[in-house]
Amino acid sequence: MKLIADLRERASVNTLCELFNIKRSSYYDSRQRKQTIDVERLHLRAKVTEMHRLSRGAAGSRSIVSMLATQGITIGRFKARRLMAEANLTSKQPGSHKYKVALDERLNIPNVLDRAFRVTKANQVWCGDITYIWAGGRWVYLAVIIDLYTRRVVGWAMSRHPDATLVINALVHAYQQRGEPQGLLFHSDQGSQYTSL
Repeated sequence: MKLIADLRERASVNTLCELFNIKRSSYYDSRQRKQTIDVERLHLRAKVTEMHRLSRGAAGSRSIVSMLATQGITIGRFKARRLMAEANLTSKQPGSHKYKVALDERLNIPNVLDRAFRVTKANQVWCGDITYIWAGGRWVYLAVIIDLYTRRVVGWAMSRHPDATLVINALVHAYQQRGEPQGLLFHSDQGSQYTSL
């Protein structure tokens, strides 16, 4: 149909339709459909775009179908895929996380706590660990310090790098928050961030 529209200046529609063996009514029907705006489709495409934005660009067609279903909108996966293509949307999943792990236990650092997790007072034993979180389109690292007696977070720090500085910042935060306590024990899993202090 587009070819006939392109060649209309060189020959009549009748001639072109006969040449390509297309009924004139089909050609005019096709032109009419292109000129009418499919409001329902535009509304659906806007909803698909909104769901994609809410997922921070991670949702694919299956996820978008599920998200729309919770709003009472029924749509097929292939239609969702076509609407995504029309809106130039692609699913972007976070890359796999590569985390530096200490392969050997540091034998020169004794396990003083030795699983004695029952503590009699606050600020006697703190434990720490690091985890990673997908945020802002990248991996960020969270170091947390917990008081074993109160079972509450007493300090934390975030960084783009899981290094000793992250651990030090979390410890400094906990130390200042808890009034600079003396004589406490800090226990960790002896990951590379802790053993490089």
